[in-house]
Amino acid sequence: MADSTLVLTREVYDDIVYQGYGGGSEEICGVLAGEYGDERSVVSEAHQVDNVAETPQIRYAMDPEEQLETIESIEAAGREVVGFYHTHPTGPVHPSDTDAERAAWPGYSYAICAFDGYPYLGSWRWAGDAFEREAVELVE
Repeated sequence: MADSTLVLTREVYDDIVYQGYGGGSEEICGVLAGEYGDERSVVSEAHQVDNVAETPQIRYAMDPEEQLETIESIEAAGREVVGFYHTHPTGPVHPSDTDAERAAWPGYSYAICAFDGYPYLGSWRWAGDAFEREAVELVE
């Protein structure tokens, strides 16, 4: 898993960035859909899910019912869950301790789009006990 890659289309990348701008000072979050692979996952869609955290400026918590419905609709359309994404409106560009405490899908990607200056999107695979950085590749 150390050499994994998350592949995003420019359209999906832009979608996540614009969702982040739309969220203002609050973190936005969602589910990444596409083709899952142990070493290379390809994202074709980003499905935003309501952030129901008590302090959405510094935390995210996906609405559990909406998250389940989103995952079911992804699978019903013949796609796979590739991972999850959320924003850090004021940084940092890496997962927080809280992100690690709440990660629950080993082997899946956790993309973070930080807005400390220019938007920056990084991704990490959850190894079950820690995050491992993965490459992010943009394709047309």
